[in-house]
Amino acid sequence: MLQMLERPHPDQLSTPPSPMNHQFAPFAAKMRQAQLPDLIIHVFRHYYEQLVQGATGYIDRTEARPVEVLPLVRSLANGYDASRQAALDRVVVLKLNGGLGTSMGMEGAKSLLPVKDPFNFLDIIIEQTLQLRRQSGARLPLVLMNSFSTQEDSLAALTQHPDFFQDVPFDFLQHKVPKVRKWDFAPAEWPDDSDKEWCPPGHGDLYSALMTTGMLKTLLNAGYEYAFVSNSDNLGATLDPKILGYFVHHQLPFLLEVAQRTPADRKGGHLAQRPDGQLILRELAQCPPAEEAEFQDIGRYKFFNTNNLWVHLPTLQHVLEERNGLLGLPLIRNEKPIDPTEPNSYRVYQLETAMGSAIAVFAGAQAIQVSRDRFTPVKKNNDLLLLWSDVYVLTDDYHLVLNPARATQHPPLVELDDHYYQLIDDMRARFPHGAPSLLACEALHIQGNVFFGKGVVLRGKVRIVQEGEIPLWIEDGAILQGE
Repeated sequence: MLQMLERPHPDQLSTPPSPMNHQFAPFAAKMRQAQLPDLIIHVFRHYYEQLVQGATGYIDRTEARPVEVLPLVRSLANGYDASRQAALDRVVVLKLNGGLGTSMGMEGAKSLLPVKDPFNFLDIIIEQTLQLRRQSGARLPLVLMNSFSTQEDSLAALTQHPDFFQDVPFDFLQHKVPKVRKWDFAPAEWPDDSDKEWCPPGHGDLYSALMTTGMLKTLLNAGYEYAFVSNSDNLGATLDPKILGYFVHHQLPFLLEVAQRTPADRKGGHLAQRPDGQLILRELAQCPPAEEAEFQDIGRYKFFNTNNLWVHLPTLQHVLEERNGLLGLPLIRNEKPIDPTEPNSYRVYQLETAMGSAIAVFAGAQAIQVSRDRFTPVKKNNDLLLLWSDVYVLTDDYHLVLNPARATQHPPLVELDDHYYQLIDDMRARFPHGAPSLLACEALHIQGNVFFGKGVVLRGKVRIVQEGEIPLWIEDGAILQGE
């Protein structure tokens, strides 16, 4: 068993250490040993120095003011058709594909998780891309930003689609950075599993990774000027030609898709604006603790970040070169246990940035309000059960949409007991025949150890409670309503 490292009591650390060269040297040496590019070492030092100087990454209410009105996608005129048509052959679909789904008990790429039998996330994304290629005649490449943990499996999965090829590489790699010990700002050490000493630098690493891997130059040399970026676990995020036309027509450097907040989005990153009117993005980790109630007020902060965005690649290259590769995105300081599987392991800081926060970097950047159907992410098995069910259907052009037979235009609220349903293997065991019918369900709450038979139908608001460890079996063909 690993011996816990001795550390002083927090009260003994009245002031953080000074960010001198010798203090950062162990980080630089560790990153060079891991063969990370000099630019990434430079970027990490930028945020490390902020940390040791006492930066929290907080953005308070004086710098994050509400945004009242935004353009609506559904109200866009058809006057952008010419711009859209001219741009379709110069746009690339870029998917963040570095996630492992560890919170769901997965070890492989999350995008390879089955969603709609027999398709996984990546299958559907590929079919969406092929369908749009056929409709438009455009090249439309799909590029994945993989992590070291997802690259091999994801590229192997692409070989299962022999008709899927393109004129640029299929992927590039995101970086990793060291975790920082909370009590003395030294590099974290975890001899039992040295991989735990590293973390992703947040999806804000997208811009640096495009530059250091040469992918940005490759795309530009191939004649691509625009990128539509989204998460691979969000199947609602398809390339919308109407938004592309708007983006190109107005010659925007950066466009962020946001949607109306609901109570379910209270803790997600929201759109705000500085006193000078510049749009910014604020995550919960960037909110001062005393302002969390205000942060979660969906009447005050009306729009949340879908993590779908559009970037003008020549402008990105110009800004990166002008700033020596450092965009200067706001710091997100995340405090966590060094080993997520051991909550009592010692605390570290993970220094991260969010790609959407680049909206504050580009002069003239805008946001646009999109409908909720462009945001269907899978963060927990609660979300996955909805996609498995008849609430969503896959159209002939591989768009995942709410079932038109559903009476309401929003999915039911699903709450599953994390003790029994958090891990994907436990989820599959409790739904051995797939999801029950949720077409007429308004809300589902399951507490306890519950297993479902074949052909179960849930209607209205359903609450199932089973106390103790003895499982409750819902028989085949059961129709449940109420508690």
